[in-house]
Amino acid sequence: MREDGSAGLPINPTVIGWAVAALVFAIFTVTVNSSAMVLGAGFFAKFMAVLVGSALGLGGALLGNAIRKFAHPDAVFTQGGILSLIWIKVFWAIGPQVIGLVGGVLLGCSLVLR
Repeated sequence: MREDGSAGLPINPTVIGWAVAALVFAIFTVTVNSSAMVLGAGFFAKFMAVLVGSALGLGGALLGNAIRKFAHPDAVFTQGGILSLIWIKVFWAIGPQVIGLVGGVLLGCSLVLR
């Protein structure tokens, strides 16, 4: 317990969430992919691809979060109506993190399995 009465986690819960998302996406990528690169790999290579892909995916998500915090606009203007406004809000909430996560996982898996 902290002095102010709150239980302080050593890791931000957002980081844990993106780490779990990276792990799930890396496992999904390795198990569903039917390319020759993945089909010809053994269990250990696939396991290492999941580990490296998860680590790089987490790094990509955190980098995307930093970019989002830096580049997030204070106000948005649209001529497309309420749906366009909702799309912009959703993008700036999770878009850069998801782009970084997908890029990191795919890069990590392909580096190990090539």
